[in-house]
Amino acid sequence: MSLRHNTQIHPNTIRQVFFICLLVFLGYLIVSQLYFMLGAFLGAITLYVILMHPMKYLVVVKNWKPWLASLTLMMLSLIIMVIPIGYLTSVAIERIMPVINNPEILKDVVSQVNLYLLTNYNIDILKSDNVEKISGQILPFAQKTLGGTMSAVGNIFLMYLVLYFLLVQARDVEQWLKNNVPFKTANVKKILSEVKNLVYSNALGIPIVAIIQGIAGCIGYWIFGVEEFLLMGILTAISSVIPIIGTLAVYLPLAVYQFAVISPWQGIGVALWGLIIIGSIDNVARFLVQKKLADVHPLITLLGVFMGINLFGFLGVIFGPLLLSIFILLVRIYIDEFGKVDANHPDYTA
Repeated sequence: MSLRHNTQIHPNTIRQVFFICLLVFLGYLIVSQLYFMLGAFLGAITLYVILMHPMKYLVVVKNWKPWLASLTLMMLSLIIMVIPIGYLTSVAIERIMPVINNPEILKDVVSQVNLYLLTNYNIDILKSDNVEKISGQILPFAQKTLGGTMSAVGNIFLMYLVLYFLLVQARDVEQWLKNNVPFKTANVKKILSEVKNLVYSNALGIPIVAIIQGIAGCIGYWIFGVEEFLLMGILTAISSVIPIIGTLAVYLPLAVYQFAVISPWQGIGVALWGLIIIGSIDNVARFLVQKKLADVHPLITLLGVFMGINLFGFLGVIFGPLLLSIFILLVRIYIDEFGKVDANHPDYTA
C-alpha cells in the first residue's frame, strides 16, 4: 500500500496555513490575557448545560421572557448551589489555614499519635522523617487548593455574567455550534450529547455522592465525639472524589487519632462507622446516581482531580475530570473524522 504525494503546494494551501497560524497566534494572545477567567468560563458552561432544559421549559412552554427566565434560574442556582458551597468552603478554609500557616500543629498531633502507638504497641511507623515528608507534600498541595479556591470565588460575578448571555441566547449558541463545528453532523450531535452527560456526571453526580457521604461522615463523627466534626465531614465529602482510596483517606487517620489521643472506643467507633456506613453509602449512592450518567474511568477522575486542583483550586475536583473527559472525547471524534484512511480518496492506492 502506498500514497502518491504532489510535489507542489497549492497557493490556497499556503494561504490556509498562514491564516491558521495567524488565528493560533491571536488565539494564544487572547487566551493568555483571559486565562484568569477560565474557571468562570467553565463554571458558566457547566451551569448552562444544567439549566438549559429548565430554561427552554420556562421560555417555550410557560412563555417567559428570556431575560426573566435567565435571572430566575441564575438566582436559584446561586441559592441552591453556589452559596452553600461557598459557605462550606469558607468553613474549611477557616479551620485549615491555621494548620497551613503553622505546620507545627500537625507535627504535634502526629507526635502524640506516634508516642501512643510506640508506648502501647511498639509501633514506630510515624517517624519524624516520615512526618516531614508527608507534611512537605500535603501542606503545599493544600495551600494551592485553598489559594485557587479563593481566586475562584472572586470569579463568581464573571461566571454569572457569561452564564446570562449563554442562557438568553441559548438557541443562537446551539445553532452556531451545529453550523460551525468542523465535524460531521452525527459527530456534532455526539459531542453535544456526551458533553451534556459528562457535565451531569461531574457537576451533579460527583457532588451528590460527595454530599451524601459528607453528611453521613459528619453525623458519625459527631456521634463519636470528634471535635471538628463539620470540617471532617467536609473533608470526607471532598475525598470521596478520589478513586480507590476515597473517604478512607479521612476517616482512617481520624480513627487512629481518636483512638490514640481521645479514647480507644471513639477511635474504634469512627473506624467502624467509616467502613460500614460511609463505605456502604459510597457503593449504593454511586450505583444509584452514576449508573444513569456518563461512565467516567477512575483513572481519568484521579488525574483530572490533581490537574483541576492545580488549575482551579477546590473547584478543580469537578472541572479537572470534566476537562480531561472532554479532551479524550475530542480525540475520539478527531480520529473518527480524520484518522481513518479513505479507500475512495483519489490519492489512495492499495
